[in-house]
Amino acid sequence: MATDSQLSPAKTLLLAVHLAGQADIEGLSKLSSVYKESLRGHVLLRILLTYLPETTMPQAYVNFLRELKRGQFAARPDIEPDDSVVSDLSEELATKDANKLPLLPLDFSDVSRQCVDEFSRFLILKARRMDAEAGMLRHVPELLLPFLDHSPSLRSWILSTALPFVRRNTEYYAESAPTYSLGQFQELSAHEAVLYLLSRSGGSQRTHGDLCRDLRGLIGPWIHNEERWLELADEHAPAVATRASCMIKCPGWERVLEWLVSQAIISCEVLFDALKHWGGPSDVEIGDEVSLDFPQSKQRYLDESYARAMLASAYVMPEVSWNSLTDLYQVCCRLRSLLAHGQVDVSLPDVLSELPDVSIPEVPVSGAARTASFLRKDLLLPSNPLTSASHFSTSLLKALVLSALLASRLGVLWTLRRAGDLAILQDEKEQKVELGRLIHAISGNANDDDAWLRARRELLWLHDWGQPNEDSHTSPIGAVLGAVSKDYIEGEFLKALLSKSRYALARSIFEQGTSQPLIASKVQEAVYQSALSAFDNASTTNRTRGGLKKCEEILHALPTLVDSLLPASRRIQALLKATHALSDCRLVLNKGEPFSPVVLRLHSDPISIIGMALQQNNQAYTRLHEFLEMGKNIVDAELPTCANSDWARTQASALVAERRITAMCIEAALKEHDFETAYSYVVSRLQTTAGDADKSRYDDWSWHAALQAGQYVRTEQSQRPTHLGTSSGNPEVRHLEQRSECLAAALRIAPTSRLQEILQCFRRCEEQLHSAIMEEAANEAAWDATAADLSDIPGTYDSPPPGTPYPPRNMTASATFRQVEEAPMSLFNLSKATAKMAQRNLPQLSSLPSIGIPTLSGPHESERRTRKRDQLREVATGTLVSGVGWLIGANVSQGKAEGSDQDVQRPA
Repeated sequence: MATDSQLSPAKTLLLAVHLAGQADIEGLSKLSSVYKESLRGHVLLRILLTYLPETTMPQAYVNFLRELKRGQFAARPDIEPDDSVVSDLSEELATKDANKLPLLPLDFSDVSRQCVDEFSRFLILKARRMDAEAGMLRHVPELLLPFLDHSPSLRSWILSTALPFVRRNTEYYAESAPTYSLGQFQELSAHEAVLYLLSRSGGSQRTHGDLCRDLRGLIGPWIHNEERWLELADEHAPAVATRASCMIKCPGWERVLEWLVSQAIISCEVLFDALKHWGGPSDVEIGDEVSLDFPQSKQRYLDESYARAMLASAYVMPEVSWNSLTDLYQVCCRLRSLLAHGQVDVSLPDVLSELPDVSIPEVPVSGAARTASFLRKDLLLPSNPLTSASHFSTSLLKALVLSALLASRLGVLWTLRRAGDLAILQDEKEQKVELGRLIHAISGNANDDDAWLRARRELLWLHDWGQPNEDSHTSPIGAVLGAVSKDYIEGEFLKALLSKSRYALARSIFEQGTSQPLIASKVQEAVYQSALSAFDNASTTNRTRGGLKKCEEILHALPTLVDSLLPASRRIQALLKATHALSDCRLVLNKGEPFSPVVLRLHSDPISIIGMALQQNNQAYTRLHEFLEMGKNIVDAELPTCANSDWARTQASALVAERRITAMCIEAALKEHDFETAYSYVVSRLQTTAGDADKSRYDDWSWHAALQAGQYVRTEQSQRPTHLGTSSGNPEVRHLEQRSECLAAALRIAPTSRLQEILQCFRRCEEQLHSAIMEEAANEAAWDATAADLSDIPGTYDSPPPGTPYPPRNMTASATFRQVEEAPMSLFNLSKATAKMAQRNLPQLSSLPSIGIPTLSGPHESERRTRKRDQLREVATGTLVSGVGWLIGANVSQGKAEGSDQDVQRPA
């Protein structure tokens, strides 16, 4: 290299440019040390910025930059730069070329705004060019970190801008090309920069640690930049905060919080798994021996706003799991520690084991509905009392998280918003719904007595949050099951024990314990409801197995408190007996739907089920005694004996059930052409006694069944009688006589409005009987005439003298025939008994609208001053005689003038 007097400033500048372009840092350093006046600091920085190749590794010129920064270059006696490139240039040409050198400026507007000194601006511009021109982003920290302490502004830019950008694109997500260059990233708004830094940290990531790493390594450093902070006017500050915190705001940080809340909706498990490892805004990863600290006011703002975001994230979770809830509990503990709320929280296993008392401070707002509305709106506003980072909000969050964890362990998943609604609104109906879900889950998950006892303890904690004395609650917010009474919870738990056949455990808790949690009446109510529930869920009508067997077992599970002699116990026992009576019957109500016991209990007319059984089972009518016993049990079970019946009004329910079932069996027997059985039921079961007069008005089936039996006509399908007794040997005559008896029974028990119809049937039957008797008598007379001369018949010894007729085969029919005159007195004799029995039907017959009340004729008209009851009885008898007298040909005298009632006289 030439001596000092040989290189002009122009040639020195051109040689420096040449050495920089060749990346000859040693030569440039030697040249700079020799020509200090020509190569001043800012000139060398511009030459390096413009001509030093961006591909040059920073390690090659970092020491030169240090020397340049100090203004002292190390001596390099062995280095001689080659000046041949400028030695042949004339001074004029060298000056001209030097003036034309396109050196980049160091005062770009966006850079000058951040850094005042030229050296800092050079480093920023050089780092940006390394990334944009050569893709040397990975080596940018090697250029910048050695000068981290050069100036506060450079330090802030390196840590808050360059470091997060380099980490994201070269360490964390190096597999994809950067969307922006370093210079473009620096120019992004706070909103766009946050979204870019966290664009790969969302819920789709596979490793849960990525979000925590990104928050610590990207967002933590990024917010440490004064240019990203603003001051607000007083009107934006909440009344509960200090003036200093009200005046401070970081839009980028608040955008981070909004992003975190949105992630709670997308993937709450990823979010809280990351947040439980992140210590909040003060947990920043910079590097060794590097730290970032905020002033107290800014740190308070960051902590409180971060707490609001965590509380808001908890309440917006659309669904939860055991893992997300456990992570949320750890986040809650970290949050309370960060805000210095209370003592150090114990670990989750210890909390779930001990179930400590949880007290909630007084609610800062009034009105449950208004408080609950804050679970859904304005979650990130400082004015929201549920997310305001106060002692109340963090205590409530802890209680709700523990409640959700216990519910999850019992088998029901509650979101924090659902648990909050239950605790704040205190809606008894909603809490009972959730209690039912919990009980159902416990019944399916508890496998031993210890699990049941633990579940009961947790249910009671959910009722009072560990504070059994209700007077100790100073806050209107109660436990998630606080609106439900403790007795109701204990009763539902007892039902669950009984439904799962945990009878011994139920006795040990509710019957044998020193302190019984329920009074006897509550225990009885729970037992009866459980027994009926088992009955309703039964699929078979046999009480020796299935649901009916379980029903009976539950009924006897607590014998000390639930005695078998109690009225409710007797009713359920009667219900079981009534249901068991159908166990031998094939019964289908709807096509393809077998009969189940619950139908009998809930049916509006359970007696009608017996009619269905009679229809679907051949000869079931022969089991009349069993069905009558079933009807008695239906009455004892206080089930309705007929549609729209009133137990309090119908005092004769047992008789109504008996009469109705008997009528059903009669009708079933007639449908199967078993007239003999139907006739026997009519004459033996449908007799009316004097004490049944009032009760019979509820009976609308007996007379109809007797009428149907009286209207039955024998066919070839009719079953033959097994014995004749004293009846006629003629089947037709015998059948008509039996029909007459059935119709007579119908007359005795029928209501007044139906007597005319029955009398018409009775008349037709009498006519048929009379015709049958005459036909039989004519046949006997013909037989007698044919057999008058027996002399020609072999073997006729001791024949009677001529003119003496043989005795007829049937004395009854012959005598009847010989006594027949124009007035058939036999019908009157037959009706005489009917009229006698009809005296017992006085209330109905006396009000018969179609028949008047005549005066019975007699020889002593003066003897009318008898008792009124005897008078009415005689009137009733006369009424029946007047109604049937014309049938038997009696002399019927006309009464008074036209329109008067007829007076039927008894024939002599």
